[in-house]
This record gives sequence, C-alpha cells and structure tokens, in this order.
Amino acid sequence: MARYPTNGLSLDQANAILAAARAKGRELALLPLTVVVLDAGGQVKAMQREDGSSLLRPEIALGKAYGALALGLGGRELARRAQAMQGFMNSLSDLAGGRAVPVPGGVLACDAEGMILGAVGISGDVSAQDEVCAIAGIEAAGLRADTGDAA
Repeated sequence: MARYPTNGLSLDQANAILAAARAKGRELALLPLTVVVLDAGGQVKAMQREDGSSLLRPEIALGKAYGALALGLGGRELARRAQAMQGFMNSLSDLAGGRAVPVPGGVLACDAEGMILGAVGISGDVSAQDEVCAIAGIEAAGLRADTGDAA
C-alpha cells in the first residue's frame, strides 16, 4: 500500500484539533468561533466556522495561523514584535498579501521534539480566549502548543 506525505499534520489530527477547540469554546461559553488548521506547508488542512460566526472570521483565523507559521513563532511573540518592529511586521504583512495577523490566537502545533507540524488560528472571541481554545485543540491531538511565550 502506498504511503502519502502528510506535510505535517494528518487530517485526523486536524479534525481532532477542530473538535476539541470548538468544545473548549462551548465549555467557556465563548462567542461563535472559526477554527483554521494549517499543515506545515501553510495549506488549509481543515476549517470550521460555527453558526453565528461573523463575516471575516475565517480570514482572521487564517491570518493568525499563517502569521505564526510564516515566522515559526506563536502569536504572542508576533504581537510583541508588531509593537517593537512595526516596519518589519508591515513588510511581513505586505509580503504575505495581508494574510499575517500578529495577535494571540495563532498557535504553532509541534511534535514532542518541537518540530513544527502546522498551526492553528482561531477567531471569534477575544484573542486570549481564542488562544485557550487553540491550545486545547492542539493538546487534544497529542501535540505541543507554542503560543510564543515560554512554557
């Protein structure tokens, strides 16, 4: 039987992340969430938009995950760099076609050794709560979450 590359995250892992992240959002009674999971190559592996999630939430969630993956840094570190190095982050946004959103809620999904397998972006509630849900999803899939802050 042929084996195919996963480019990081498997579809089963991506679906587990989606389910657990959304469950965490419901547990916390958050506003409707949109969850985007990218593989290591920056391609959308899975995405779900909860009923009632507002218009641009898919793009924002994608931008959170894409920005984290683009620099290999969690959203918290990207937010700090956006404050300290505005010119660089503006250039990053331009290079990424506006798809890099440097705020919490973009979380890298890593294996036990720290290898980046993909990223999760969530949008719908305040960024810190979006991040809590991303972490819950990543950990439920048996992976390590990197928010950009020291563990």
